[in-house]
This record gives sequence, structure tokens and C-alpha cells, in this order.
Amino acid sequence: MPVRRPLIIGHRGAPGYLPEHSRSSYARAISAGVDAVEPDVVPTRDGILVVRHENEIGTTTDVSARAEFAARRRTAVVDGERLEGWFTEDFTWAELQTLRCRERIPAVRPRSAAHDDEDPVLCLRDVLDLARAGGVGVVLEIKHAAFFARAGFDMAALVEGELRDAGWWDDPGLVIESFEPLVLERLRERGIPAPLVQLVEASGAPWDLRERDGARAPSYASMLTPTGLDALAESVEGISPDKRLILAPDRLGRVRGPAPFVAEAHDRGMRVLTWTCRPENPFLLPPFRRSGGAAAFGDYEREWAVLRDARLDGVFVDHPDLGVEFFRAR
Repeated sequence: MPVRRPLIIGHRGAPGYLPEHSRSSYARAISAGVDAVEPDVVPTRDGILVVRHENEIGTTTDVSARAEFAARRRTAVVDGERLEGWFTEDFTWAELQTLRCRERIPAVRPRSAAHDDEDPVLCLRDVLDLARAGGVGVVLEIKHAAFFARAGFDMAALVEGELRDAGWWDDPGLVIESFEPLVLERLRERGIPAPLVQLVEASGAPWDLRERDGARAPSYASMLTPTGLDALAESVEGISPDKRLILAPDRLGRVRGPAPFVAEAHDRGMRVLTWTCRPENPFLLPPFRRSGGAAAFGDYEREWAVLRDARLDGVFVDHPDLGVEFFRAR
């Protein structure tokens, strides 16, 4: 049986080494040899898509140290979660360009935190141009589409406009993903030729469906049943579940995977990706952790071997060099 080598995707660039979604982080991923990079997108007040993992930017930029923006600190409920901080939709793109990127988890990644405040916030066009210049693909994640719709932002329309302007609308290296199926449906209705991928959390249900259907909203778990996969195969080209769902650990954290839905999705012609491969102890299942604290690497190769042997189509990695070395080793 031929070996299936997955796409290696630089998750937010190379955040194991440099602050996520920074120019340096994306450049590091591209130089490491990834097949694609993954930007998350949220809008500014003037409708420019910026690359941030969420719209609250207090922990990943220097906005908290900027006196001129102190009055913009507020509380918002985003996808059911009450958050306090600064939000991209309260800033123009010109204002956000003045901010600098910071490490999200400095206790785990002090080496990355040493580069705080070096790089400015990027917009989607910046990342699309970097990817094209570097000869890699883009796996674009749309964040909080239902939340932004209530605030007056049509995320599908904004994504279409940015992709067309940048010449990426029909680029064969483009994939679009979201946890929210309704925004993927809207993109399909707009004629997007790119493959669409449904992201799958380890628990809960898509927030847009919860808003629309209440208690009747289908869970993420139901998406991975044979019936759920049948339905997904009619609307998307792939799924991207939390890696824990593929590893399928028991109550003690011992791996029982790969879970059967991987093969079942492949049988239906869908791609299967997973997120996120990280080597540090806190992100590994208990049997693969080692001494040395949160910043130390555990026995990540043993955990990743289960994912490699599952014959996945793509893996998101925070340390692109390690991902390239491991998943292309055979």
C-alpha cells in the first residue's frame, strides 16, 4: 500500500518559535518547507480582514500598553463566551497596523515571547502575498462568522472580495475552513471553487447552528457518525477534527486510535486533516509527557506516529521544521 504523506500546514505560521500570525512566523514556516500556511481571519471596523485567532487582541498584541486605546477596552459575548479586552471590530485597519504581535502563551514558549513587539499585525492580503512569493498554499480559517453577521459583517462576502482582489479566488493552493457550516454554505453559494473543510471540535456543537436551532443543533460528535459523514460529503470536501478525536484516548489517556471515522470519511471521498501537532508537554496526551515542565518537549513522536499511521491528508503544526522532518520521514 503506498504511503500517504499529509500536507504540512504551518498553523498560524510557526508559533512554536515566533509570535503567531506575525510576518516572521509565516516566513519561518515557509522557509521550513511547509506545503501551506494557515491564517485565521476577523474583520476590522472598516471591513479589512486581519489575521488573528480571535477578535479579542489583548493577549496577542501590545494594545494593553497603548494609552491611546485604553478607552476601547470593553466586555463582549463572543460565541457564548464573555470576554473582556480589545476587539478588532472596534479598530480601523490603519489603527491595527500600529500594534505589535505578542506571544500568546509565554510560560510555555518563552523563546517566542522574546520576540514580542517586533512585528506588526498583518492583514489577509499580507499573508496571501507572502504565500504566493514563497510558493506555498493557504488554508484560510473564517472565525466567528455568526457573531460578526450580527455586527453587520458578511464574512463570506469579505473573504470573496479579498481573495478576488489578491488573485487567490481560484488558486489551486487555496483551502477554506470553518467551525461554522453556514458560512461555508454561503461561500459555496457564491461559487468558490476552493475545497471547503468542516472543522470539528472535541465537544459541543457549531455556534451558528446553536444560534439558529437551539437544542436541536447537531453536535460535532454527530458529524463523525456514518450519517453525519454522509451529510458532510454532500456539502464539503473535507473534515478537520481535533487530534484527540483521532487519537481516541481512554480515560487514562492511552491511545486507542486511529478512530474509524478517518477511514469512513476517506471512503466517502473526503479529505481528513487534524489540528494541532505540538511537541510541548501540555499539548500531549498524558502517556507522552516527560519531565521538565510545561515548556519541555514530551515524547511527541510517539503521539504523532498514530496520526501518521492514520493516513491523514493534512496536519497543522506549530513547529514546522519538526512537522516536516517527522511526517515526511517515510
